Amino acid sequence: MQEREEARRSLSDVIEDYLQKALDKVDDGVLEIQRNDLSQQFGCSPSQINYVLETRFSTERGYMIESRRGGGGYVRISQVRCHSTHELIQQVLDEIDEMVSQARALRIIQRLQDAQFLTPRETKLIEAAIHRKTLKVNLPLRDHLRARVLKSMLLASLYE
Repeated sequence: MQEREEARRSLSDVIEDYLQKALDKVDDGVLEIQRNDLSQQFGCSPSQINYVLETRFSTERGYMIESRRGGGGYVRISQVRCHSTHELIQQVLDEIDEMVSQARALRIIQRLQDAQFLTPRETKLIEAAIHRKTLKVNLPLRDHLRARVLKSMLLASLYE
C-alpha cells in the first residue's frame, strides 16, 4: 500500500521527504549531502535536486542553502531555528522587501503555519487577502501592495 502511495507522489515530494527526514536526524540542524550522490540515488539529474532545494528548502521556508560545485562539491542545508515567536516573525518581516511575489508570500505563510504561528484558518485568510485576484492591480504595484498587506497582517497577529 505504501509503495503505491509513493509511486503516485512526485519525485520532488519524495526527495523533499528524504531530505527532511535526514535533517530531523541531525542534532545541529545542518545536513551536508553530495548532489551527485543524491541524484544517482533517486535516478534523476542534479538539476532536479537543485529544484527541490530552491523550492522546498528556501529561506522563506526557514532554511539556508550553501553549495559548492565541482568534484568534491556538496550542498549544506541548515534549518534556521528561532527561539521565540517574536524572533520568528522578526526574521520573516526582515525577509519581506518592498515587494513580494505571490509565490514567495505563500512560502512565507506556509513556514509560519509549519511553525504553528498561524492556524490553518488564519493561513487561508491571509492567502485570500494577498492573492492576485484580490489585489487586482498591475505589477509591480500588486507586489508592493502584497508586501504591505502581508507585513501588516503579521504584525497585527503578533500583538493579538
